[in-house]
Amino acid sequence: MFKPRLSVITVVYNNAQHIERTLLSVLNQTYTDIEYIVVDGASTDGTLDIINKYTDRITKVITEPDAGIYDAMNKGLTLATGDYVLFMNSGDELYSPQTVARVFAAADNADIYYGETEMINDKGESLGRRRHKAPAQFTWRSFKYGMSVSHQAIYIKRALIEPYDPQYQLSADIDWIIRTAQKAKTIVNVNQYVAKYLVGGQSKAKHHQSLQERFDIMRRYYGLLPTVFNHLVIAFNLGWYWLRNRRTND
Repeated sequence: MFKPRLSVITVVYNNAQHIERTLLSVLNQTYTDIEYIVVDGASTDGTLDIINKYTDRITKVITEPDAGIYDAMNKGLTLATGDYVLFMNSGDELYSPQTVARVFAAADNADIYYGETEMINDKGESLGRRRHKAPAQFTWRSFKYGMSVSHQAIYIKRALIEPYDPQYQLSADIDWIIRTAQKAKTIVNVNQYVAKYLVGGQSKAKHHQSLQERFDIMRRYYGLLPTVFNHLVIAFNLGWYWLRNRRTND
Protein backbone atom coordinates (compact mmCIF):
# COMPACT_ATOMS: atom_id res chain seq x y z
CA MET A 1 0.00 0.00 0.00
CA PHE A 2 1.28 3.47 -0.94
CA LYS A 3 1.63 5.35 2.34
CA PRO A 4 4.04 8.30 2.10
CA ARG A 5 4.86 10.61 4.97
CA LEU A 6 3.04 13.95 4.69
CA SER A 7 4.38 17.17 6.21
CA VAL A 8 1.48 19.52 6.97
CA ILE A 9 2.59 23.08 7.72
CA THR A 10 0.39 25.63 9.48
CA VAL A 11 1.49 29.28 9.59
CA VAL A 12 -0.27 31.54 12.09
CA TYR A 13 -0.03 34.96 13.67
CA ASN A 14 -2.57 36.35 16.15
CA ASN A 15 -5.48 34.21 15.00
CA ALA A 16 -6.92 32.77 18.19
CA GLN A 17 -10.39 32.90 16.63
CA HIS A 18 -9.64 30.27 13.98
CA ILE A 19 -6.46 28.36 14.80
CA GLU A 20 -8.14 25.54 16.75
CA ARG A 21 -10.36 24.54 13.81
CA THR A 22 -7.28 24.26 11.64
CA LEU A 23 -5.30 22.27 14.19
CA LEU A 24 -8.11 19.80 14.77
CA SER A 25 -8.72 19.29 11.06
CA VAL A 26 -5.14 18.03 10.79
CA LEU A 27 -4.86 16.20 14.11
CA ASN A 28 -8.11 14.30 13.54
CA GLN A 29 -7.06 12.76 10.22
CA THR A 30 -7.47 9.00 9.93
CA TYR A 31 -4.20 8.91 7.96
CA THR A 32 -1.47 8.28 10.54
CA ASP A 33 1.83 9.16 8.86
CA ILE A 34 1.61 12.93 9.21
CA GLU A 35 4.35 15.24 10.39
CA TYR A 36 2.63 18.38 11.68
CA ILE A 37 4.63 21.62 11.81
CA VAL A 38 3.19 24.83 13.26
CA VAL A 39 5.03 28.11 12.66
CA ASP A 40 3.79 30.96 14.85
CA GLY A 41 4.96 34.54 14.32
CA ALA A 42 5.19 35.32 18.07
CA SER A 43 1.45 35.78 18.60
CA THR A 44 0.22 37.84 21.54
CA ASP A 45 -3.56 37.26 21.41
CA GLY A 46 -3.87 33.81 23.00
CA THR A 47 -3.05 31.83 19.86
CA LEU A 48 -0.09 30.17 21.61
CA ASP A 49 -2.29 29.06 24.50
CA ILE A 50 -4.46 27.18 22.04
CA ILE A 51 -1.47 25.65 20.22
CA ASN A 52 0.02 24.55 23.54
CA LYS A 53 -3.08 22.46 24.27
CA TYR A 54 -2.00 20.15 21.44
CA THR A 55 1.81 20.19 21.61
CA ASP A 56 1.90 16.49 22.50
CA ARG A 57 0.26 15.78 19.11
CA ILE A 58 2.15 18.35 17.02
CA THR A 59 5.54 17.28 15.67
CA LYS A 60 7.25 20.67 15.73
CA VAL A 61 6.24 24.12 16.96
CA ILE A 62 8.31 27.25 16.53
CA THR A 63 7.30 30.71 17.66
CA GLU A 64 9.35 33.74 16.69
CA PRO A 65 8.96 36.97 14.71
CA ASP A 66 9.10 36.64 10.94
CA ALA A 67 9.31 38.87 7.88
CA GLY A 68 5.83 37.99 6.62
CA ILE A 69 3.73 34.98 5.72
CA TYR A 70 6.06 33.59 3.05
CA ASP A 71 9.09 33.91 5.33
CA ALA A 72 7.14 31.87 7.88
CA MET A 73 6.16 29.32 5.22
CA ASN A 74 9.80 29.00 4.18
CA LYS A 75 10.68 28.27 7.80
CA GLY A 76 8.14 25.46 7.72
CA LEU A 77 9.64 24.06 4.52
CA THR A 78 13.08 24.04 6.14
CA LEU A 79 11.73 21.90 8.98
CA ALA A 80 9.75 19.49 6.79
CA THR A 81 11.05 15.94 6.36
CA GLY A 82 8.04 14.24 4.75
CA ASP A 83 7.72 12.82 1.25
CA TYR A 84 5.00 15.39 0.45
CA VAL A 85 4.17 18.86 1.73
CA LEU A 86 0.79 20.51 2.30
CA PHE A 87 0.17 24.03 3.63
CA MET A 88 -2.93 24.39 5.79
CA ASN A 89 -2.67 27.86 7.25
CA SER A 90 -4.67 29.22 10.16
CA GLY A 91 -8.38 29.47 9.40
CA ASP A 92 -8.32 26.87 6.63
CA GLU A 93 -9.17 23.21 7.13
CA LEU A 94 -8.75 19.78 5.63
CA TYR A 95 -12.15 18.92 4.21
CA SER A 96 -12.87 15.82 6.31
CA PRO A 97 -11.01 13.40 8.63
CA GLN A 98 -10.58 11.02 5.68
CA THR A 99 -9.15 13.60 3.27
CA VAL A 100 -5.43 12.72 3.37
CA ALA A 101 -6.13 8.99 3.15
CA ARG A 102 -8.34 9.53 0.11
CA VAL A 103 -5.80 11.77 -1.60
CA PHE A 104 -3.03 9.18 -1.45
CA ALA A 105 -5.44 6.38 -2.36
CA ALA A 106 -6.11 8.13 -5.69
CA ALA A 107 -2.77 7.06 -7.24
CA ASP A 108 0.72 5.96 -6.25
CA ASN A 109 3.79 8.21 -6.25
CA ALA A 110 2.45 11.24 -8.13
CA ASP A 111 4.52 14.42 -8.11
CA ILE A 112 1.44 16.50 -7.31
CA TYR A 113 -2.05 15.67 -6.05
CA TYR A 114 -4.80 18.28 -6.11
CA GLY A 115 -8.53 18.63 -5.55
CA GLU A 116 -11.40 21.03 -5.09
CA THR A 117 -11.79 23.71 -2.41
CA GLU A 118 -14.85 24.87 -0.50
CA MET A 119 -15.12 28.44 0.79
CA ILE A 120 -16.15 29.02 4.43
CA ASN A 121 -16.95 32.11 6.50
CA ASP A 122 -15.73 33.12 9.98
CA LYS A 123 -18.17 30.68 11.56
CA GLY A 124 -16.95 27.77 9.48
CA GLU A 125 -20.14 27.74 7.42
CA SER A 126 -19.99 26.72 3.77
CA LEU A 127 -20.12 29.40 1.08
CA GLY A 128 -19.90 26.90 -1.74
CA ARG A 129 -17.12 26.03 -4.14
CA ARG A 130 -14.39 28.54 -4.97
CA ARG A 131 -15.16 30.69 -8.01
CA HIS A 132 -12.23 29.05 -9.80
CA LYS A 133 -13.13 25.42 -10.40
CA ALA A 134 -10.14 23.10 -10.27
CA PRO A 135 -9.20 22.10 -13.83
CA ALA A 136 -9.77 18.51 -14.95
CA GLN A 137 -6.04 18.28 -15.65
CA PHE A 138 -3.76 20.79 -13.96
CA THR A 139 -0.47 21.94 -15.52
CA TRP A 140 1.83 24.92 -14.91
CA ARG A 141 -0.12 26.81 -17.57
CA SER A 142 -3.43 26.41 -15.71
CA PHE A 143 -2.99 29.64 -13.74
CA LYS A 144 -3.15 31.85 -16.85
CA TYR A 145 -6.77 32.76 -16.03
CA GLY A 146 -6.29 32.84 -12.24
CA MET A 147 -5.31 30.57 -9.38
CA SER A 148 -7.45 27.59 -10.32
CA VAL A 149 -6.07 25.37 -7.55
CA SER A 150 -5.68 26.84 -4.06
CA HIS A 151 -2.51 26.12 -2.10
CA GLN A 152 -4.65 24.42 0.57
CA ALA A 153 -5.69 21.84 -2.01
CA ILE A 154 -2.33 20.85 -3.49
CA TYR A 155 0.01 18.14 -2.18
CA ILE A 156 3.53 18.43 -3.61
CA LYS A 157 6.42 15.99 -3.53
CA ARG A 158 9.02 17.60 -1.29
CA ALA A 159 11.89 16.70 -3.64
CA LEU A 160 10.44 19.17 -6.19
CA ILE A 161 9.97 22.07 -3.80
CA GLU A 162 11.96 25.30 -3.72
CA PRO A 163 11.52 28.19 -1.24
CA TYR A 164 8.90 30.88 -1.77
CA ASP A 165 10.26 33.96 -3.54
CA PRO A 166 10.55 36.72 -0.89
CA GLN A 167 10.11 39.51 -3.45
CA TYR A 168 6.35 38.78 -3.42
CA GLN A 169 4.43 39.66 -0.25
CA LEU A 170 0.96 38.51 -1.28
CA SER A 171 1.12 36.27 -4.36
CA ALA A 172 4.27 34.18 -3.89
CA ASP A 173 2.12 31.04 -3.68
CA ILE A 174 1.17 31.48 -7.36
CA ASP A 175 4.82 31.69 -8.39
CA TRP A 176 5.71 28.77 -6.10
CA ILE A 177 3.08 26.43 -7.49
CA ILE A 178 3.87 27.32 -11.12
CA ARG A 179 7.60 26.68 -10.57
CA THR A 180 6.87 23.33 -8.97
CA ALA A 181 4.34 22.27 -11.59
CA GLN A 182 6.88 22.98 -14.34
CA LYS A 183 9.05 20.20 -12.88
CA ALA A 184 6.23 17.74 -12.19
CA LYS A 185 5.80 14.74 -14.46
CA THR A 186 2.72 13.21 -12.84
CA ILE A 187 -0.12 15.44 -11.60
CA VAL A 188 -3.22 13.68 -10.26
CA ASN A 189 -6.69 15.15 -9.82
CA VAL A 190 -8.29 13.32 -6.89
CA ASN A 191 -11.75 14.53 -8.06
CA GLN A 192 -13.11 15.46 -4.65
CA TYR A 193 -13.15 18.31 -2.15
CA VAL A 194 -9.95 18.29 -0.12
CA ALA A 195 -9.85 21.68 1.65
CA LYS A 196 -11.90 24.46 3.19
CA TYR A 197 -10.69 28.00 2.55
CA LEU A 198 -11.49 30.86 4.95
CA VAL A 199 -12.54 33.83 2.81
CA GLY A 200 -10.48 36.96 3.40
CA GLY A 201 -6.78 37.32 4.18
CA GLN A 202 -4.08 39.82 3.24
CA SER A 203 -4.58 39.34 -0.50
CA LYS A 204 -8.14 40.65 -0.05
CA ALA A 205 -7.15 43.47 2.30
CA LYS A 206 -4.39 44.62 -0.09
CA HIS A 207 -6.11 43.71 -3.33
CA HIS A 208 -4.31 46.20 -5.60
CA GLN A 209 -0.85 45.03 -4.54
CA SER A 210 -1.95 41.42 -4.93
CA LEU A 211 -3.12 42.06 -8.50
CA GLN A 212 0.15 43.81 -9.39
CA GLU A 213 2.19 40.89 -8.09
CA ARG A 214 -0.01 38.36 -9.87
CA PHE A 215 0.34 40.23 -13.18
CA ASP A 216 4.13 40.33 -12.82
CA ILE A 217 4.29 36.61 -12.08
CA MET A 218 2.09 35.67 -15.01
CA ARG A 219 4.00 37.98 -17.34
CA ARG A 220 7.24 36.20 -16.43
CA TYR A 221 5.82 32.75 -17.13
CA TYR A 222 3.31 33.35 -19.93
CA GLY A 223 4.60 36.50 -21.69
CA LEU A 224 3.36 40.10 -21.67
CA LEU A 225 0.78 40.08 -24.48
CA PRO A 226 -0.82 36.74 -23.47
CA THR A 227 -1.01 37.99 -19.87
CA VAL A 228 -2.73 41.23 -20.91
CA PHE A 229 -5.25 39.25 -22.96
CA ASN A 230 -5.74 36.70 -20.19
CA HIS A 231 -6.44 39.46 -17.66
CA LEU A 232 -9.14 40.84 -19.94
CA VAL A 233 -10.67 37.37 -19.90
CA ILE A 234 -10.31 37.25 -16.09
CA ALA A 235 -12.05 40.64 -15.77
CA PHE A 236 -14.91 39.51 -18.04
CA ASN A 237 -15.34 36.22 -16.17
CA LEU A 238 -15.30 38.00 -12.82
CA GLY A 239 -17.91 40.52 -13.95
CA TRP A 240 -20.12 37.76 -15.33
CA TYR A 241 -19.72 35.75 -12.11
CA TRP A 242 -20.86 38.62 -9.90
CA LEU A 243 -23.70 39.56 -12.26
CA ARG A 244 -24.97 35.99 -12.37
CA ASN A 245 -24.79 35.63 -8.59
CA ARG A 246 -26.51 38.97 -8.01
CA ARG A 247 -29.36 37.86 -10.22
CA THR A 248 -29.54 34.58 -8.29
CA ASN A 249 -29.62 36.43 -4.96
CA ASP A 250 -32.26 38.84 -6.26
